Parts: sequence; structure tokens; C-alpha cells
Amino acid sequence: MKIVFMGTPDFSVPCLEALIEADHTVTLVVTQADKPKGRGHKLTPPPVKECAMKYNIPVFQPEKMKDDASFKRLQEAEADLFVVVAYGKILPERVLNLPKYGCINVHASLLPKYRGAAPIQWSIIGGESSTGVTTMQMDVGLDTGDMLLKREIQIEDTDTGETLHDKLSVLGKDVLLETIKALEEGSLKPEKQDDSLSCYAPMIDKNTAKIDFSRSAEEICRLIRAMNSYPYAHCEYEGKLLKIIEATPEKVETFTVENGKILGVKNDSFTVKCGKNAIKVTAIQVEGKKKMSVSEYLKGNSIAEGVILK
Repeated sequence: MKIVFMGTPDFSVPCLEALIEADHTVTLVVTQADKPKGRGHKLTPPPVKECAMKYNIPVFQPEKMKDDASFKRLQEAEADLFVVVAYGKILPERVLNLPKYGCINVHASLLPKYRGAAPIQWSIIGGESSTGVTTMQMDVGLDTGDMLLKREIQIEDTDTGETLHDKLSVLGKDVLLETIKALEEGSLKPEKQDDSLSCYAPMIDKNTAKIDFSRSAEEICRLIRAMNSYPYAHCEYEGKLLKIIEATPEKVETFTVENGKILGVKNDSFTVKCGKNAIKVTAIQVEGKKKMSVSEYLKGNSIAEGVILK
């Protein structure tokens, strides 16, 4: 099948590689613009562009998708199907309707739940026991199209935003290939989404990652896991940014102590009072320093019992 692939980040790459390895003809890769990275602000191509270049596939990086020039470029690709995996731009209706089989999206949640830009992180924050990948026939709404195939995996207590991202990225390529095979065989059975079961998973930013110690220890630990490895859950310790990399819930007796107070410090951890129970922190990054275990940090620094984290 002749396919135009649209995607941008690391998450999209396994799907693109799977299409190539399955002998589908990827006539064009559409991705976002190169962006400055690092201290030198060197323009760096997105991961999908790097993958396309490795396979000598033409790359298109339009500023806008609504203009006639972009539409013409997509027409010239003469694709039967557009595959969209975390592209990051809204597609206008005439683009959605351009290929014979329309546009199929690979979405990292069990739709209709967690529509939006960051379903992986919000599934952890929301305390879900499972998540998965849904392929969807795209329409003009935000992740509202008919569902095609779903595959589910469990969210482990140790899963972070990063580990779950990697698991779903691999699962996504398998579900995509199954979907295209069923499309070619004519056996797909699209299913309408129940909007009443949906919730929005907005883009993650530093404000999302700010720890509110009035929340329960369980909720805060889920936030810490979800924000690992970007942008990391954080608070302030004596006026300095403190990123909390790893923590686990810990039961404490009910008493009147200010939320965020450091209750105790051990050789390998420190405990912080929450709205319900406490968190035991075992890995951190203090402003101006690298990520490290609490035990490593305490070899040359101190953490004071009684300080209020804000």
C-alpha cells in the first residue's frame, strides 16, 4: 500500500520503521520543523525526519497544513492512506479526505478515554491500572474518530512516563500493522466513540509537574512517576528548585503537621508529609546539580528535617 506517514517524536519512529519493513511504500514523510537544541542551539531534525533520511524517503516539513501548497504536495504523493502518529498538527478536512482510505491515527490510550496530547502521562496520574493503543479513523474532531483496533497493557506500579512511552511505542507498531492488514482484507469494523466516557489529556508542562503536598501520597507518587523523565515533578527546598525523581508512599500516623514538612532524614531517603500519609524520597535533582540518589547526595550535602517543601 502507498502511504504518507505523518509523525514527529521518538514515539512515532517504530511505526514508520514497521511500515518500511512490512514492504509498504512510504512515498512521503511529513514532520514538524527542525528545532534548536542544546547549549549551542543547533538546529536538530525531529526523530522521524532522521529515520526517513536513513531510508531515503522524501521529507516534507510544512509550516501550515491549511494552505494550497501543502495540499498540492500531499496530492503529489499519490498515497492510498495517510498514517498519523504523534504528528502534532491539526489536519484540515480536505487533507483527511484526500487519500482513498482516509487517515488512520495511532493513539496511545484506550479511547474514548484520554483524548489529547499527553495520554501516557495522564493515565498514570489518573491511577489507571491499564492503558493501551487505539487505531482510529481520523475526523475533524480531536481524537473523536471511529475506533478501529485496540490493544491493552497493564500499568505496573513501577512504570514511569518514560517506560510506559516505550512500551506503547512498540505496541503501536503492531496494532498499526494489524489495522492495515484488516483494512486491505476488508475486515475492519469501525466503532463509534462514546463521548460521555472521554476525558481530556492536555499537554504536559512545568506547571503540571508542580507538586501540591496537600494531595495524598499516592497521588503525588503517581505524578512523580508520570513526569519522569520530563519535566520531572518538582517543588522548592529553601528557595531552590528540587526535582523529585523517585519516591514511594509511606503510611504515617495521623497528626497535625504542615503538608510538605520533612519529617525525617535517613542515609538513603527522606520523608515528606502529604495531605494523606507521606512520601519516601529516594532520588532527587537539586538545582545546579545532576540527578542522583538521596544517599549519594547526602555524602556531600545535607537535607534538614523540619524544612517545609513548597
